[in-house]
Amino acid sequence: MELPDLRVEGTPSVQRIGIIGAGAAGLAALKIILDTPQFKAGAWIPVAYEAREQVGGVWLPALPTDNPPLTPLYDSLTTNLPHPVMAFTSFSFPPETPVFPKAHIVETYLQSYAKHFDLLRFIQFRTTIDVVERLPDSNQWRVKLSTGNTEILQKLVVANGHYRVPRYPEIPGLAKWRQANKAIHSAWYRHPTHDYGETVLVIGAGPSGSDISTEMAANGTVVIHSVRGSTSEDTGNIKRRGQVVEFRDDGEVLFEDGKLETGITGCILATGYQVAFPFLSESLLQNALPPPIPPIPHGLYNSTFHVFPLAKYIFPLQYEDPNIAFLGLLVRVAPFPLLEAQARAMVHVFANPSALDTTVEAVDIMSRYTDLAEEFGSEDPLVIAHAWNRFKDHEQFDYRDRMYEFADASTQKDTIGITGRIVVPDWEKRMYGAKDVLRQFWVHLEKKGWAEAWVKDVGKGGPHEWVDLLERMLKEATEDGETKGDNIDGDKSKL
Repeated sequence: MELPDLRVEGTPSVQRIGIIGAGAAGLAALKIILDTPQFKAGAWIPVAYEAREQVGGVWLPALPTDNPPLTPLYDSLTTNLPHPVMAFTSFSFPPETPVFPKAHIVETYLQSYAKHFDLLRFIQFRTTIDVVERLPDSNQWRVKLSTGNTEILQKLVVANGHYRVPRYPEIPGLAKWRQANKAIHSAWYRHPTHDYGETVLVIGAGPSGSDISTEMAANGTVVIHSVRGSTSEDTGNIKRRGQVVEFRDDGEVLFEDGKLETGITGCILATGYQVAFPFLSESLLQNALPPPIPPIPHGLYNSTFHVFPLAKYIFPLQYEDPNIAFLGLLVRVAPFPLLEAQARAMVHVFANPSALDTTVEAVDIMSRYTDLAEEFGSEDPLVIAHAWNRFKDHEQFDYRDRMYEFADASTQKDTIGITGRIVVPDWEKRMYGAKDVLRQFWVHLEKKGWAEAWVKDVGKGGPHEWVDLLERMLKEATEDGETKGDNIDGDKSKL
């Protein structure tokens, strides 16, 4: 496979676009770039730099031997979204795919996406970005690669993901437990073993914390699951407790309600990950909390929770000619279709820099800052940073609609030429809201051995069949207006 030579500058009419990462975000960016008339006319030449040997990013498995591990993917991981909701709008999962697929199915899906849209020939594998520098006089980017090459780019897409660098909570005594190897981050967890001891503390209320607690308990371990604000409750060999306030010697841990647990032999910290860009210098991105606003700062800050200030959560506000985009920073969303929408907005701005009204964007940033400060009753920059990239309710769907409207080729002058504006359908919003009910119902079907029958032939007639299936599932799961969960009878006559 021959990649374009990016080490030399070309004519001003040729724009070289570098993409850092070939996970879901990088693949979405590359696919959308290939859809543009600029690429088809030879005016844009993209290349994605991927550190690993294959596409997939966080979905590509790896042993936890690196520090930190290349991926936090544990063996039993299953999506917490039904795949019709999480799929790229341009590429469905195959017919008969389990509604909540295991990680290896998502890995194969991303590889199929790359092959289907002929993306692989634009990806340089086993290549790490060492340093990114902005050339002040030419508004270009100099990228130093692990291969020893240095390349000049006119545009840059940062799509390196945000599930690599572990986040550790600041709890008294935790450092001592970590030094003694009694506490590890869930990034190293792969499957339940008795190496953690007989009584294990799991901290974290997210999907990984819940999954790890459940399967450790099923393996015979006594699990103390710490969830902030939770009331103490014991169910089988899982003890639900509130927030940890102190780690003590001899396996003792104190909780927010004053309860003291003893005999804890190990701790798994499912406490999330930091946003990190080790290849960006301090002159480009300051690794610190941004100052309170107003005024909006001229520099760019990485709080480890968010990058600030970004127009549309994508573009650094301080650049008059925005030729760098950060994709995939939003969390607790349906990521794949959102990445498509961001990529559409990205290529529109790359093609038409004046389309980004920095005054309007600054007002939007100020409005969100004010709203979050009122919601949390605090203008503490850390509180604001923690909440900035977290959308609630239908905010992610409104955002996607706005990105497509912004990039809509039918309403813009000097368009990028990609037609087909997408509006998030109502069914997707409803099924995202019902994801927990649907997953509970799907787990029930799997336990009964009926899951395969429910998806048999579904999708062969088109994506609408998946929507019909989700409607059926939701109706069965909430029959008579009550969520049935494990009490669902699941009459086989309805399969």
